[in-house]
Amino acid sequence: MSKERYSSVWDAIEDTPREAASMKVRSELLITLQETLRQKKLTQVQAAKLLGVTQPRVSDLMRGKIELFSMEMLIDMLTQVGFQVKVTARKAA
Repeated sequence: MSKERYSSVWDAIEDTPREAASMKVRSELLITLQETLRQKKLTQVQAAKLLGVTQPRVSDLMRGKIELFSMEMLIDMLTQVGFQVKVTARKAA
């Protein structure tokens, strides 16, 4: 059994630091979008109309199928629900 420690689950399961970094950001965006849609108490059909996507796409989003969403798509969706997305980068420790 490996005793290696990771700073996130993405560091543990992704093949490269680049892929892990992308998944970390995408997961934060996806979770924010899910929480926002839940707070608005929209049906999936209403959410789809608001986001400019299909209802099955909203279903994928709410089920956390992160592999189906690019960072750009998630940013676009967050913008549609009133968010201003800001990216911050810092040097790794």
